[in-house]
Amino acid sequence: MKQILSGKKFFLRGESAVAPIGFALAIILMAAIGSAVWWSSRTQARSLRQSRVAQVRATAQLLQQSVEALLATDDVSAARRLVMQTAQHHVLSSCRIMLLDGRVLADAEPSLITAPRVPDRWPKGPGPGEELAIKDGIIRLVHQLDIPGRGAARLDLTASTQPVGVSRWPAHLGIAVIAATALVGLLLVYRHARSRLRTLGEIRESLLAMHHGEQSMAAVQLRGHLGKEADAWNRLLLENQKVKQQQVADRARQSFGTDRHSSGGIAAACDVMSQGLLLVDRKGKIIYANGAAGNFLNLTGKQLAGSPINDLIDHEEIQELMLATTSGANKRRGSIEIDLRSPVDGGTGVLRFSVRPVPGNHTAGALVLIEDITQQRAAEDARHAFVAQATHELRTPLTNIRLSAENAIDAGNEDGTVKAQCLNIINEEAHRLERIVADMLSVAEIEAGAIALSHDDVPLENIFERLRADYQSQADEKKIDLKFELPKKYPKIEGDRDKILLALHNLLGNALKYTPEGKQVVVTVDEEDKQLAIHVSDTGIGIDHEYLASIFEKFYRAKDKRVNKITGSGLGLALAREVIRLHGGDITVESQLNQGSSFTLTLPVSAQAA
Repeated sequence: MKQILSGKKFFLRGESAVAPIGFALAIILMAAIGSAVWWSSRTQARSLRQSRVAQVRATAQLLQQSVEALLATDDVSAARRLVMQTAQHHVLSSCRIMLLDGRVLADAEPSLITAPRVPDRWPKGPGPGEELAIKDGIIRLVHQLDIPGRGAARLDLTASTQPVGVSRWPAHLGIAVIAATALVGLLLVYRHARSRLRTLGEIRESLLAMHHGEQSMAAVQLRGHLGKEADAWNRLLLENQKVKQQQVADRARQSFGTDRHSSGGIAAACDVMSQGLLLVDRKGKIIYANGAAGNFLNLTGKQLAGSPINDLIDHEEIQELMLATTSGANKRRGSIEIDLRSPVDGGTGVLRFSVRPVPGNHTAGALVLIEDITQQRAAEDARHAFVAQATHELRTPLTNIRLSAENAIDAGNEDGTVKAQCLNIINEEAHRLERIVADMLSVAEIEAGAIALSHDDVPLENIFERLRADYQSQADEKKIDLKFELPKKYPKIEGDRDKILLALHNLLGNALKYTPEGKQVVVTVDEEDKQLAIHVSDTGIGIDHEYLASIFEKFYRAKDKRVNKITGSGLGLALAREVIRLHGGDITVESQLNQGSSFTLTLPVSAQAA
């Protein structure tokens, strides 16, 4: 019983020192895999739900256009067939068309129809607008129908948030198989290493005895039958006995001081390095520091020399790494990054401490390299934000294109109206994708300093005709009064037509996007002080003064809750201003919350025209 409690039956000699590490690794592995399963499940469920909601909305919009046209001609039979086909094709729980008095005119389940024909007198009342509710895994969407010559009705769709045919179990099963394989592999490695721990255990006991002051060689030597490791340990003890530790340390210090004075060029070269350099002895004291290290630690090289490094760097992980390296326990390079706040201006920065052991030197135990990686970290964060935002922006038009293509294929040549509507949506979304990709490429060119501008005459009249053609339908759809107040004669400007048109697209597109229905957007062109001034004004939601200074930053979006509901990449205004500034102009903004905004684009008039 005593033997079992002491662990000797289960562990070899010295194994109890490393067994907790094996258990800890197994626990960490299981926790990491469990977290991966949880996070994967949560992320996949949220992504599937968002995709399903977008699909139901797109289905409702396409069905609305077709049903309104059919009911306007009293073709209720075709409308009912379309409702049944839509419910079956898109796996909807229910799909019905209801009059405002509650009677069902069309339903995916014919037995639920309570209005056998189109009524002579159409029920009156306020339209339901659009209502979206998600509860207990069910999506319910109520969409308003406006029947020409009739009145209002409602389209009621319900569907499961889980797309049909999509299962999360294969991914979970794969993770489970990987976890089981990793655990088996960990167990096999541990069992293999266990047979070789006996010699290491006795070496550990010898080291502990030496730590407590044991000086006898016979007490710390190992028996020869333990193998080659024991023979090597015994030879090491014999070699260490030949030389006194203090004499070696003095000789090493004297040698280092002589080399330092005779090699002033090396010390001077180290002082001009941008990275901090520290040389630490085996007791944790600094024996050399260059100028950059002093700047990072707010001390001079003379103040650093001889100081314990743990007193200067109050960070637990770095202290543990230094102890492991200077004591010889760590034979590899270690690296730790820490966030620091400047005592001068309060700004934050990131420093990387790389610690390397110094072999073959009896005095120096570790070399510490200090690097400022604040800009590198900021660049990585910006790149991650760019990838996440680009993925989000490209997903929506691609989803709409796919759904419209599927509906067009299903409609075939039988229903030319649906097919034409689907092709129109595909065309609009393709143009939207083209603008998004063009914005991203232009931002990349500007950041790389590789953007090239052409310097030709810019046909302003053609540009504004293009803008009117591109955005008039969007304005009409939102019932926005879009006005162009243009001069009879345009001033002459030189520049890159496509880049200027891109900037105007972003300004006018934003104005229509953030202006509610029934409001107004006005584009005014005039000449002021040898500058072409283009004003894009709207009566939309406006911008809080708190955010005006930040809206031209890449990927920035105002914190207004109304803005969060509108898709956008956060690149448009930043790209527009950079492009116009490359032409020698600028973009400014004036805005009041809930009253509207006015963006002014200015470009220099060419010298010949002036």
